[in-house]
Formats: sequence, structure tokens, C-alpha cells
Amino acid sequence: MGITAYCPLITQIHQWSDRKKKVEVPLINSYIFVQLAERDRELVFQVPGVVRYVFWLGKPAKVREQEIVIMKEWLNGENLEVTLEKLKPGDKMNINSGPFEGKEGIVQEVNKNRVQLLLTDLGMKITLKRNTIEEQL
Repeated sequence: MGITAYCPLITQIHQWSDRKKKVEVPLINSYIFVQLAERDRELVFQVPGVVRYVFWLGKPAKVREQEIVIMKEWLNGENLEVTLEKLKPGDKMNINSGPFEGKEGIVQEVNKNRVQLLLTDLGMKITLKRNTIEEQL
């Protein structure tokens, strides 16, 4: 159809009554990123199961190529080498290394082992292990 599509996947361990198995599942449930010319926007509706585009401020949401590259690098396992100190919900952070370098996020939740960070540019919430972020306040 001439549409470039990307569905970011993560590996999870699923437990059944008789076994555990690693399975790949979408990072963002029910979302697929597509790259196509504006004139070809209606083509995606020929694919079974497609319902609609995600809209932002009344227009179809657009994700920059660099943001897709960052997501791919992050999913390939590149980690941030930093430490965590005194973060609290509502704090703003600038990430200065790794696949999300240059992105600003808002701390949503902090607990003993992890931090949830809302990446405002990407409109995405990520969960980072406590040893993978550094306070940038």
C-alpha cells in the first residue's frame, strides 16, 4: 500500500497455569505509527481494524522522525547512567544522556524502585528503574 508502519514492541513474561513464556507485546496498546504523504491519509482505513487517527488540537497527531528514532534506541536497550536523589511528583527533569537526551519530563510518581516520568514532547509516560535517572532540577 506504500505505507511505512512501526509498532514498537517490548518483551514481557506471561504466566499460564503450566508455564511461563516470553512474548512480544505493543509498547503502546492499540497504536501504530505510520509514515505517509498527507494525500494518502485515507489509505490506512483500508486495513482491517483501523478505527481512526489520534488527534491533537483538532488535527491528526504528528510524531517527528527523531522521536521515533529515540524510541527505537530506547527499546534496543540503551540505558541512562545516572543516580536518583530527592525527586517528587511535579518536578521537571531534563534528560541529558541516553536515548531521551534533550527531552523534558514531569515526574509523575516516585517509589523505592522506579520513577514514572511524563515525556511532554512525546505525550508518553515511561517508567524508569531508580538507578537509570538523575535529578536535573
